[in-house]
Amino acid sequence: MKFSLRLLYLYLFSFVGLLITVIGSIQIIDLGLKTYLFKVSDYSYYSDAVIAPDGKQSPSISVEEQKRRNDLEQSNQRKRQLSSSLSMIIVGAPLYLYHWKTIKKEVRSEA
Repeated sequence: MKFSLRLLYLYLFSFVGLLITVIGSIQIIDLGLKTYLFKVSDYSYYSDAVIAPDGKQSPSISVEEQKRRNDLEQSNQRKRQLSSSLSMIIVGAPLYLYHWKTIKKEVRSEA
């Protein structure tokens, strides 16, 4: 097998495609573990209380409303992460497969 710039390109893009696919898969597994196994690790509550210039606290939202907002934000964050992970897999897998198949064809034709 002789070295060529084309072969280097094929190996490089095959590696990049594989790397993108692996990262996307890791993110999906992470999302699944956080969603179904380690539910407590995701929760964080922030107060929406507003402090007026005179130092008095204005009426805050209720605890139920705060919990609803946090749950909605967590749901939206999970959707964003899932979308990002799936797009990485959808782009990375074909990139890897195309370049790897091309490498295999070239190696077979040289032999």
